[in-house]
Amino acid sequence: MSSNERATRALREILQNPENDACADCGAPDPGWGSCSLGVFICLACSGIHRNIPAISKVKSLSLSHWEDHEVQFMAENGNEMMKRKYEAAVPVYYYKPTHKDGQTLREQWIRAKYERKEFSEPGKSFIYEQGTKDGMLMKKGRDNGQFLSRRFVLSEREGTLKYFTKFDAKEPKAVIKVDTINATFQPEKIGNPNGLQITYLKDYSTRNIFIYHENGKEIVDWFNSIRAVQLHYLKVAFPGASDAELVPKLTRNFLKEGYMEKTGPRHTEGFKKRWFTLDQRRLMYFKDPLDAFAKGEVFLGNRDYGYSASPGLPAGTHCNGAWQHGITIETPDRGFLFTCESESEQKDWLKHFNAVISAVMSPQEYTMEALFRHRH
Repeated sequence: MSSNERATRALREILQNPENDACADCGAPDPGWGSCSLGVFICLACSGIHRNIPAISKVKSLSLSHWEDHEVQFMAENGNEMMKRKYEAAVPVYYYKPTHKDGQTLREQWIRAKYERKEFSEPGKSFIYEQGTKDGMLMKKGRDNGQFLSRRFVLSEREGTLKYFTKFDAKEPKAVIKVDTINATFQPEKIGNPNGLQITYLKDYSTRNIFIYHENGKEIVDWFNSIRAVQLHYLKVAFPGASDAELVPKLTRNFLKEGYMEKTGPRHTEGFKKRWFTLDQRRLMYFKDPLDAFAKGEVFLGNRDYGYSASPGLPAGTHCNGAWQHGITIETPDRGFLFTCESESEQKDWLKHFNAVISAVMSPQEYTMEALFRHRH
């Protein structure tokens, strides 16, 4: 047996250890790469990021590269769990740890924060995300003209707000956003920038979107985690008895699903029009364009025990004049909503998400939201 075959077999054995069966950085299953300088097993996507930090990480394919005996030995002595204990010893609870479903910017900054900047290796170290205030310039999309312009943003823990100003020295902010209503989610494809961040917040009980980016990936991820740090501070004040495990899911969240469907109006006789839909927890919002500031409308999805349902197809006799044929009917206590999807797979995917939401138990806050929603609509 050649030394390379021996190395490959040995690496395969090390991989059998359950702690090494997922990427050390994003959790993707069956990692096919290793960093022989850090002693971790990683996926293809994360290996590309490691390759950009050659001073820290030397990556090799587990099946195609030549491994020296001492490198195999190093992997055996370390491995994902041991290196997590070293490099993730003190990750703050609000810090967003990306998964394999997250984009490049979040994952790259997580990897650099861990191994290059060693931000989480020493307990007791202070974090830049916890300074209580953050002030800087970000590119923001104009509401009407669609151009991205430089705007000053100020995050304040003391005031519990995120403000933005049209000019650096402007006295009055253009908007004051309460942090407890903010959701922030990375949207590189939609915004057309790898560091694109969508900030959604409530204004007079309706959802408002702003779209921002920064040319520097670290800077936008710092903003993202600083917002989460301030939000956690506010939640701890609002829910003094709650544990971190209960509060962290209330920080920022990714949307459950987004995409185009066609919809008709309340009388079901109007033409079907193509709209961009965003499912955010129990709110299904629809927009004329993915980058619109305000939703054209919203549907609240309550629990199925209270008259909410989602099913394939359209009611008999519906005049379907749209381009798409794969129908979905959502029933709420107040009215029915009719949608069509471009393909059967899209129809099934939307239905899977709708039914998961409708089956889930509602929280007290969601009952309040439902009451407000039905009162308003």
